[in-house]
Amino acid sequence: MRLATRTEQVPASITLAISATAKAMKAEGLDVCSFSAGEPDFDTPDSIKAAAKKALDEGKTRYGPAAGEPELRQAIATKLQKDNNLDYEVENIIVTNGGKHSLFNLMMALIEPGDEVIIPSPYWLSYPEMVKLAAGTPILVSTTAENKYKITPEQLKEAITPKTKLFVLNSPSNPTGSVYSPDELQQLAAILVERDILVVSDEIYEKILYDGAVHQSIGSFNEEIFARTIVSSGFAKSYSMTGWRVGYIAGPVELIEAMSKIQGHSTSNVCTFAQFGAIEALEGSQEAVETMLKAFTKRRRFIVDRINQIPRLSCPTPEGAFYVFVDISETGMASLEFCETFLDQEKVAAIPGVAFGEDRCIRLSYATDLASIEKGMNRLEKFVNSI
Repeated sequence: MRLATRTEQVPASITLAISATAKAMKAEGLDVCSFSAGEPDFDTPDSIKAAAKKALDEGKTRYGPAAGEPELRQAIATKLQKDNNLDYEVENIIVTNGGKHSLFNLMMALIEPGDEVIIPSPYWLSYPEMVKLAAGTPILVSTTAENKYKITPEQLKEAITPKTKLFVLNSPSNPTGSVYSPDELQQLAAILVERDILVVSDEIYEKILYDGAVHQSIGSFNEEIFARTIVSSGFAKSYSMTGWRVGYIAGPVELIEAMSKIQGHSTSNVCTFAQFGAIEALEGSQEAVETMLKAFTKRRRFIVDRINQIPRLSCPTPEGAFYVFVDISETGMASLEFCETFLDQEKVAAIPGVAFGEDRCIRLSYATDLASIEKGMNRLEKFVNSI
């Protein structure tokens, strides 16, 4: 069979592969500690499940509009207006099959051969692959731990060429947990406006913040940057709805219409009754979000302290999301070798940093219970001391 060449341009997802391996090992009865998946260990809040059940009982099981249920699109627009100071209306919103799908459809609707997309590195591993699948060229800009893995205005300026069409911004960040301050965002926004570059702001971790860190959408500063901003988000992380597959994008009407055409010929609408659960997530009590955040805060403090006590390892303290990005360079091992050996010898699953563009690091998710984190850190210390 002769496959399309585009399938050869992108690798399989390392995070999904390692997570699957860890789950298979657990199924065999092995005592595995998994820090691999970006998935909260909490159940979806009862009120959200109840709303979906109610929708099922009411017969909301039919096809719906490709762009999403009008009630959910309105709820998203209201949320963006109220929480993020973004003046979007229903026609500026499309509901997608998860946040990842929103970004994929965006690249399909926007990027053409020859277009360049600037992506700060480390990056969420699917960003450059989506650009490649759309026949664009990812331009990776390396950042440093000293600057909390955030792109500087000077780096952004240097990366822009006449072919630049889009800048990808992720704050709070996966894999580093970095959060751009309002001042940093405003400086980046000024450059994007001056050079007339679009920006997609992936804000799926916006509610998971620590130590007084503030989330501000880059599109909220003025009308000029708002006109160039596309916001991607979803319900998976803040509401523990990973399996529900409900995300969204907000942006210019012509872009949303183009994405709706693509979605109409690929997946059609998002699961109808799941969308009514998402409405409850936005409009109902936020108590469950606060409960999860309190747990993440405690886990973050514990895991950062333990890692920085282990010789030859270090990591900055994340300001958002639920990941630590651990520098393993002093062990002398590359990230894939480190993770494979660590899983084999100590039954601990971690994600190699090479998947995110930084081979000197590994990513650990602390979206798991504190007892498992403590056990995993004991095994990590034992493993590093044995190298």
